[in-house]
Amino acid sequence: MRVFNKVLIAAAMLAAIVSTQTTVSQAAEYTGPPSLLDEEMAGKMPGVSERLPKNPRVVNLKAMGRKPGKHGGTMRMLIGKIKDIKLIPIYGYARLVGYNEKFELKPDILEKVDVKEGRIFTFYLRKGHKWSDGHPFTSEDFRYAWNDMLTDKKLGRSGLRPNLQVDGKGPVFEVIDETTVRYTWHAPNPQFLPALAAPIPIYLAMPAHYLKQFHKTYQTKEKLAKLLVKNRVKKWYKLHKRMAREKKASNPDLPTLSPWVNTTPLPADLFVFERNAYFHRVDENGNQLPYFDRITMSVGTGSLIPAKVGAGDADLQARNLNFVDYTHLKSSEKRSKYKVLLWKSGKGSAVTLLPNLNVKDPLWRKTLRDVRFRRALSMGIDRHEINQIMFYGLARESGDSMLPQSPLYKEKYQKAWAEHDTKQANLFLDEMGLIKRDEDGYRLFPNGNRVEIIVETAGESTLQSDILELIQDQWHAIGVKLIIRGSQRDVMRRRAISGLAVMTIWNGLDNAVASPQMSPSELVPSSQSDLQWPQWGMYVSSKGEKGEKPDLAPVVEMLKSAKRWSKAATTQEKTKAWQEILEIYSDNVFSIGIVNGALQPVVVKNNIVNVPKEAIYAYSPTAYFGVYMPDTFWQSKPLTK
Repeated sequence: MRVFNKVLIAAAMLAAIVSTQTTVSQAAEYTGPPSLLDEEMAGKMPGVSERLPKNPRVVNLKAMGRKPGKHGGTMRMLIGKIKDIKLIPIYGYARLVGYNEKFELKPDILEKVDVKEGRIFTFYLRKGHKWSDGHPFTSEDFRYAWNDMLTDKKLGRSGLRPNLQVDGKGPVFEVIDETTVRYTWHAPNPQFLPALAAPIPIYLAMPAHYLKQFHKTYQTKEKLAKLLVKNRVKKWYKLHKRMAREKKASNPDLPTLSPWVNTTPLPADLFVFERNAYFHRVDENGNQLPYFDRITMSVGTGSLIPAKVGAGDADLQARNLNFVDYTHLKSSEKRSKYKVLLWKSGKGSAVTLLPNLNVKDPLWRKTLRDVRFRRALSMGIDRHEINQIMFYGLARESGDSMLPQSPLYKEKYQKAWAEHDTKQANLFLDEMGLIKRDEDGYRLFPNGNRVEIIVETAGESTLQSDILELIQDQWHAIGVKLIIRGSQRDVMRRRAISGLAVMTIWNGLDNAVASPQMSPSELVPSSQSDLQWPQWGMYVSSKGEKGEKPDLAPVVEMLKSAKRWSKAATTQEKTKAWQEILEIYSDNVFSIGIVNGALQPVVVKNNIVNVPKEAIYAYSPTAYFGVYMPDTFWQSKPLTK
């Protein structure tokens, strides 16, 4: 393996980002799925050897401890809302570069990546690679995405994402030839490749041949006008954005590089994702992946999914299942012909309370920004009781922090202000001047209003509401009243962003198994979707054009440490920046975690092969099922209910 700039590359995961191609025996012929033979015979589709790249990615399943499989079948999943069809591009996890099961970055869609000085990234495409509609995938798709989307004044109005910038500057983009492109920054950009491996990545390549029809630079005014009328859109760039929503899987006509392609227009109750006949991976025997012909997603009510799974209505399911469903799911194993696996959650906390430090109400803003209040709320929670009742004592009582599997883990982060201590919590609140109480024992603000916190939920999880009910009783002991307000995810997020929500409940850190080479952006303001500081996140992501400038000293310090991480050249420097952030984050209780290390039920039909018995289930870095390659899952016999 060629290594550039040993200090930089040895310190980062980038060292491994070169071709790791396993080869199929020269004598072996590629084998496509039987379901496509009729189209091949009718001349509607080329043979499998012509559909694959000249050098496809070979997945050696035996080396991974799994079994090479066979084609065919439909895998059924359940979702609680239409928007959740976006899970298929996440599960499919086809990325320019992606993580493997050891969380090492490896080429996937790309054949090879060369990295020089941590700032010059040269991408080599697989010759002959095609989009799902059979059109060649080339450097033109990168050029279009960069010049006509990401840096277009209309389509890229919010500017380049932070992980595409160094010191506020983007890279120089070059097309070297039909299968080679290059991105060059003036200084190292350690966030670049991890951003391409994310559950929702930066899309640096888009199907130019399809999208040009919606772009004013390439389409005539007359035809573009007709398209706007047909799609009931007034502006060309709004139409383009709608048609280019790769991450949402909402446009069946949009060519993709993922293993399965949506064939169902919105709205619908059942979505069918058919195999991508031009998918770039094969197993060691030359069988084109994916093995499953299709995946279906049935839309229903999220709270009913555990019951439907128990009745045998899903073949692979983890979404909308929690550990509280385990007993019910386990009791139905034999009848419904499935097994319940228990994967370890990779979240910093199973659920987390998020005080909105950007809340509009001036009294609540002052109160929530007082670290004594956040510490008191955390210490007022009896995590042991919650662990015993909700998780049978199998989870780890902890704040919202790294798991022991992370090299960044420290026990003091886990325990910071997380031990149940009603006496100390009451002392903190007394120190704040919240001494007076009403006849029900609840504390009063100086203006006479009750210290009453409305915690807003997305209304999707019984686990969240059950835990909040336990905390209601626990907080009564410190004189704080908790009111639960259920709504919908989008409503909850809008209320948090607008400063109307005082506190929300959501998952903990998405990636609690992070390494020093992974970005610490999740722990600092970086996006308006950060529910504990959405306005600060908006300010950072918009480079000061929107939102509010962070003005809380510990938050400012964390942002400085994150900046130092982005410029660090060695693992030691990156680790130091991470530890600074984790120290401040845990000590200031910016999110109130409950337990982590919880177990995630994963229901798998008995005849589905290659689903790992033990794994980490998380949004990042595993993309839920993604890094375990669902395109390699297969059925040993026809699926039956």
